[in-house]
Amino acid sequence: MGVLMQAFYWDCPRVDGQEFAWWNFVGTKLDELHKAGFTSLWLPPASKAANIGGMSMGYDVYDYYDLGTHDQKASVKTWFGSEDELRRLIHAAHEKKMTVYADLVLNHNNGADGQEDNPIIQQKRWTRFNPKSNIFTRDWTCFNPSPYQELHDVTFGDMPDLCHINPRVSSGILNHAKWMIEEIGFDGFRYDFVKGFGAWIVRAIHDRQYMRDNAKVNIFGVGECWAGDDFIDSWLDSVNRWAENRVGAFDFPLRYRLKDLCDLPGFSLRTLANGGVLMKDRPFEAVTFVDNHDFRGDDSPPEVVNDKMLAYAYILTHEGYPCVYWKDYFRYGLGEPGEASGIERLVQVHESHAGGGTNILYADNLFYAMERTGTGSQPGLVFALNNSGGVTRQWVKTGFAGKTLKPLTWRAKDSIYNPQALTIKNDGWCVVESPQRGYVVYGE
Repeated sequence: MGVLMQAFYWDCPRVDGQEFAWWNFVGTKLDELHKAGFTSLWLPPASKAANIGGMSMGYDVYDYYDLGTHDQKASVKTWFGSEDELRRLIHAAHEKKMTVYADLVLNHNNGADGQEDNPIIQQKRWTRFNPKSNIFTRDWTCFNPSPYQELHDVTFGDMPDLCHINPRVSSGILNHAKWMIEEIGFDGFRYDFVKGFGAWIVRAIHDRQYMRDNAKVNIFGVGECWAGDDFIDSWLDSVNRWAENRVGAFDFPLRYRLKDLCDLPGFSLRTLANGGVLMKDRPFEAVTFVDNHDFRGDDSPPEVVNDKMLAYAYILTHEGYPCVYWKDYFRYGLGEPGEASGIERLVQVHESHAGGGTNILYADNLFYAMERTGTGSQPGLVFALNNSGGVTRQWVKTGFAGKTLKPLTWRAKDSIYNPQALTIKNDGWCVVESPQRGYVVYGE
C-alpha cells in the first residue's frame, strides 16, 4: 500500500520558522521523501480557520473555499500559505508519483460572523457564517440542534456542530470534497473526529465519481476514529458496507500497545502476537502509526518517549498502511538518511520487501520474531525484536528454507551492533539474532 508521511505537527509553521510558508517548506523535502520511498503525504486542514487568539492549525474551520486567497480572519494566506502555493506543492508531489491527502474537518466550525436566535433551545448562538468566498454559507439551521434532527450527540468542545442531514449542509460538504479533488488536486482525505457525525456522509463522499484531467480519480480515505477496536470495527462496517471505495481507520489500539512497548518497563512481547488491533483483524483497512499531532503532552496525551524506533520497526515491517510522523522524521532526527538504523531505511525495506501475509515465528516476554511471506516483487522478510538487556538468539522455523538472508536494517540501544546473515537450513530452521533492546530485519 505504500508509506504515508504526516507532513505536519502541532504549531509546525511557528516552531520551524515557516509561518505562512509551510506548503513551500514541505515542497523542499519532496526529493528526500521520494528517495526514501514515501508514496503519500497527509497535509493539515487547508481551509481558512477562525484564528481566534492567533493563527491556528485549521481545525476551527471558517471558510471551506478560502485556501489562502481572501483577506479575512487576520490574513490572506492561511498559516500554511496561499492556495497557489498549495496547488504547486500538490503538482510537485504528483510529478514524483506521490498522492496527497487533505485533512477534512466536517464536524464543527468556528469564527461565525454573528449570533442568531436558535428557537429550539431559545438561545443566541454564533452560527451566522458569511465567508468572503460566498460559497457554503451557513445559518442556524445548519447546526445542531436544527429543524433536521441529528442523532449524533458527540460534540467537539463548544464549537457549533454541523447538522449533516440538512440538505444544505450535506450538499455543501459533498461539493467541497469534489472541488478539493477535481480542482485543487487532492487524492483523498483524512476525516477528522468521525465519532461526531454519521458515517453515511463519508460513504457518500466515496461513492461519488471524480474526474481530473479527463481521467477517473479513485480516492483514498481514512477516519480518525479515536476509540477501541470494537468501536472502530463498527464504524468501518457502517462506512464500508456495500461500498466499492473502502475507507480505512487509524489503528489507535495498536498505537497504545506500541507506546507500552517503548515506554512501559516489563512490557511482554507476547502482547504483540495478540488480536484486538486493526493491523491484525482488518489489515487492509488499518492505517498504523506511532504518534501524531494530537499526542503532545500538556493538555493532550503524551508522545512516545523512549526507544521510539522499536515502534517504527514494527509498523514498517507488519501489515497495514504505515504512517510516519514528520516531527519524528525531521525534528527528532529519526529519519537518519543513509544509515541502517533510521526510519528512511525501514521505509525502503517496507517498499522493497514487506509483502504477503504474516507468520509469527516466536513470541515470549523478551523476544519476538515474525516473517512476511512475500508477494509479487516483494520477497518477504524476517523481523526479530528483542526487549532484553543483551543480544538474544532463538531457533525459529521460517518459510525461507535453504536461503541466506542478509540484514537489511537494524538498531541496538546504547551499543554498536553488526548483525550477520541468516543461513537457513533446508527444513526452514535457523537461529535468529537480535541486539539488546533492538531489532533486525532480514531479507534477500
